[in-house]
This record gives sequence, structure tokens and C-alpha cells, in this order.
Amino acid sequence: MRVLVTGGAGFIGSHIVDQLVEAGHQPFVVDDLSSGDKANVRPEAPIHKVDIRDTDGLKRAFDEIKPEAVCHQAAQLSVSRSVREPVFDAQVNVLGLLGVFENAVRVGAKRIVFASSGGVLYGDVQAPAREDHPAAPISPYGVTKLAGEGYLRFMAREFGISGVALRYSNVYGPRQSPHGEAGVVAIFCKKMLAGEAATINGDGRYIRDYVFGPDVARANVAAITGEFPEPFSAFNIGTGRPTDVNQLADKIRTLVIDRLRKTGRTAEVPAPVHGPARAGDLRSNLVDASAAQTAMGWKPTADVSEGLARTVAWFDEQGR
Repeated sequence: MRVLVTGGAGFIGSHIVDQLVEAGHQPFVVDDLSSGDKANVRPEAPIHKVDIRDTDGLKRAFDEIKPEAVCHQAAQLSVSRSVREPVFDAQVNVLGLLGVFENAVRVGAKRIVFASSGGVLYGDVQAPAREDHPAAPISPYGVTKLAGEGYLRFMAREFGISGVALRYSNVYGPRQSPHGEAGVVAIFCKKMLAGEAATINGDGRYIRDYVFGPDVARANVAAITGEFPEPFSAFNIGTGRPTDVNQLADKIRTLVIDRLRKTGRTAEVPAPVHGPARAGDLRSNLVDASAAQTAMGWKPTADVSEGLARTVAWFDEQGR
């Protein structure tokens, strides 16, 4: 199958490309490389350097690739940036998304898989939320993800295309960027491996559901290739297991110290410090992914301890 992956040079997208190649499909990458990296992409996957807001460039890429399926990962990813710059967030996450969806319909793609977010859709929840939990986004980023699902539902109903939204919990793993407003796991790994104190936002008692990036990639491949009875489906992708940021920092620090000690290096890593709270952060968020297991046979394979160990090892190898 010919699959166009937007954001395919990024953290999650590149893992999806890997697994598509391994499953015998032909992925094509559309990425503006503003945060993605060509080095993440296997040589079997041609890269089209295009910003999804570039109407003409996006049209040319779709006309050349003629995908049978589209996996839409490209996005403005920062919750805090969406709070500061809601117009920019909407330009990428709504207008850019619409360009991708419209081109997919125009060239005859049969399936669109969309990277949504359980974290921002459900708001603060104390127990794992199911897909029928009322949407309660509290940030512009969350509003755009909810809008993206609405547009995909419309496209599926109006144009006969099959749409699948995957509502990710907090994704982490190898290739995640540690720069700028990146994922907390990547930031902590980079800081601690450099022997520096990581900064925890606020009191750190923010509960999250951390899911390993390659597991999320498997969910995308299952969504691209699976059979679904409804024109539009939405599935949570997470573990349902709570970890707060203080616990996360402790786990990563322990893993970093152990790795440094085993490789004969100075194993002094300062304890984390606390900084100001970050705008738009939820106190607690967990998702119930049992529907994904029923519909697609998907469930996470790496628990937090295993996933963090693999992530610390990857960041250490990159830094040496």
C-alpha cells in the first residue's frame, strides 16, 4: 500500500515509517523538517519537503505520490505555545489539516488516520477515560484536535472515505526532540545525561499516561490497514497507568545514574529542581485503550520502566 505520512521525519512519524516498511508497505514522507530530521527516515521512504500550510506544494506532493492511505502526524505540538499563539496553532492544526484531508479525498485515498490526543480532549480525569467521555479541552491545542476529529468525521460521511482518529496519551521514546517545548521525558534524559539538574514545572504532581513511541507507531499501522465497520472511528492509545512527573523524574534519574555507573562514567546527577507551573497543563489525565485492543488487536508492549530504559539508552548513544 502507498501511504503518505505527514510529519514522517518526526518522532512518532518516523517510527510509523519504519513499521510500514517492515510490514511491506511503501511510505512517503511529507515534512517541512522544521522539527523533523532526515536522519530519522529510512532510505526506502522518499521525503517531500513541504509545509502542510503550503497549498500548492501540498497539492504537488499528493499528485506525485497518489497515496492509497494518509497518516496525518504533522502538527503544532506544544500546548503552551497554543495558549500563547492560538492563531498560529489553528493555522497549522486546522487549516493545514484541512489541506491534507481535502487532498486525500481529491486523489482518491481510501483511509485517513489522524493523530488526535486523549490528553487534551478529555481534560482532567482521575480514572482512565473511555472514548465516550465528554470532550473538555482547556487549551487551543485541544480545541484544534477536537476540530480535526470533527472535520474527519465530516469527510468520512460526505465523501465515503474511511477515517480513524487515534487519541494518544503522553507519547515518549527514542527520537523525541529534547529542544524547545519538547516532551518531558526527552528533556529530562538530555539534562540528566549531561549531569545537569532537570526542572519540574510546578509541584510535579501532574498525573499522566506515558505510552512508548514504537507502540504508538504499531497502533497507526493497525489503523491504516484494519477493517472498521463505521466510516469514522476514534480509539484511545495509551496504557491507563498513572505516573506523575515527580515519579517520572525519579525513574529517569535512577536509570541515568545506573547507565553512567555501568559505563564507567561519573554517576553524579543532581536531583531535579522545581520551576513555575506551565499554562494549560492538566492535573490528571489517563486513557482506557481497551477499544483499540478489541477493534485492532492493539495493546502497549512496553511498560514505563522498559520504555524509559530504552529511551535513556538511545539518548546516551546519541550524545556520545
